[in-house]
Amino acid sequence: MPVVTFDYEDFISLLGKDISKEKILEKIPMIGADIDRVEKNELSIEFFPDRPDLASVEGIARASSAFFGFQTGLKRYDIKKSDVELTVDPSVKKVRPYVVTALVKNVTMTDELIKSLMDLQEKLHMGLGRNRKKIAIGVHNFEPIEPPFTYRAVDPNSVQFVPLNKVESMTMTEILKNHEKGVDYAHILQDFDKHPLIVDKYNNVLSYPPIINGSLTEVTPFTTELFIDVTGTDEKAINYALNIVVTALAERGGQIYSTVVKDESKIYITPDLTPKEMSLSVDYANRILGTHLNTKEMESCLAKMGYNTKKVNDKKINILVPAWRADILHEIDIVEDIAKGYGYENFESDFPTSLTFGRTLENHKLHEALRNIMIGLGFNEVTTFTISNEDDEYKKIGLSEKTRVKIENPIGEEFSCLRSGLIPSLLKILNENRHHPLPQQIFELGIVIDKKFKNKYNLAFAKIDAKANFTECKSLAEAVIRDIGLDFKIRNFDHPGFIEGRCAAIIKDSREIGFFGELHPKTISNFELEYPIIALELKADKN
Repeated sequence: MPVVTFDYEDFISLLGKDISKEKILEKIPMIGADIDRVEKNELSIEFFPDRPDLASVEGIARASSAFFGFQTGLKRYDIKKSDVELTVDPSVKKVRPYVVTALVKNVTMTDELIKSLMDLQEKLHMGLGRNRKKIAIGVHNFEPIEPPFTYRAVDPNSVQFVPLNKVESMTMTEILKNHEKGVDYAHILQDFDKHPLIVDKYNNVLSYPPIINGSLTEVTPFTTELFIDVTGTDEKAINYALNIVVTALAERGGQIYSTVVKDESKIYITPDLTPKEMSLSVDYANRILGTHLNTKEMESCLAKMGYNTKKVNDKKINILVPAWRADILHEIDIVEDIAKGYGYENFESDFPTSLTFGRTLENHKLHEALRNIMIGLGFNEVTTFTISNEDDEYKKIGLSEKTRVKIENPIGEEFSCLRSGLIPSLLKILNENRHHPLPQQIFELGIVIDKKFKNKYNLAFAKIDAKANFTECKSLAEAVIRDIGLDFKIRNFDHPGFIEGRCAAIIKDSREIGFFGELHPKTISNFELEYPIIALELKADKN
């Protein structure tokens, strides 16, 4: 989850009210956060990833102002018109089709603003932007460039410019190969012959999204006018990102100016801070929360969370949702904010109305036996995430099967599917510990998704050592299976992640229940490891 670090005095100046540090630390977690650490005047707060508007100290101050009762209701920002226009060329439609822009003037680039803006940009890239694949934000010094701007796709060998943090001119292809950011994000554009570019009236390069800005528009401590572009593949996401950035700048005294985006026959005025209208059933909210709040009380709770409301009747409330609240998708999201505004401490606790008796789960004894066996063999138990990604689960170990269960709205590319095996998770742990002495031997008893899309328990172990080999792996596998009392057979098994001829299947009653062997050098290098690895994976459910 994103951690926002800020100075207490800077927060107080943004809040505009004097409130003790202790009171802040007591109240802010009630919005939906955890205190990460406190060092003198430096506060680090971990916010839930569903609130990208709280990824900066400016957003936190705005939310706190309403929550603490200083300025309740929907915050309004003054937007003036500018003559800045950007034209979207049809050539970019198949690459990165959407773009929105804004201009912010009267900016004072203090150290606090520079740090906060950079942190906000990166957090939005990682969360809302799915590591720049979904959205990418460019922040530019407006003074050296001349509108109108053009957003188009070009041959990456046909254009060269000086990228940010460099002094020599480079083609776009050279940037992807030699610039730090180009190397990091080249994969986003690898399937396209043409790449997106934003240029000004005189073809000066502002941005090569989602890779890098041009050095011409580098922001300095003396910059007073900022031009912001947000490009991406999701129209809603780029608008939310732009709204979050410009309102953060406005919290520090910046003046927002609208711009015009011309996209063929469509014309957009951005940023658009028009609140979204939603309605809420009072009975529904009370049923979910177990409360008996009336419309006036609910409106008060919502005002503390930054909403404007209007009572329709005793059963229904109309709500204006801030344009920077990307997390509000459904009526239940409003109900959650009512709970926060009401105060979790005000909910009454109660004893259970019925008494039940628990019993040991069916597979508990088997699982405990497997844990004791592995510990007896000298392995250390680890627990890893059941959420993984296609690269780790399939590509890195050479599997070509399709992902069994994808996550529709992942928080990032690293967590995009549910795992179907444990060995990749163990290899990631070994990767994290590759600088520690060998041998290392770990195991996990955890949940995976089977071919019928059911949760099943598997046991897996992995050992990395200069002398690890198939013979040792076979000995360990036989020890595990023998000690749980199974009758089994071993036969040759082909697995693309293992060395051919050094992998075997475990057969019980003519059914394959697991496999083990020596990992292929390519698999080892895919996980950035260097020494031989042996591994086993075994079904750990009785049925």
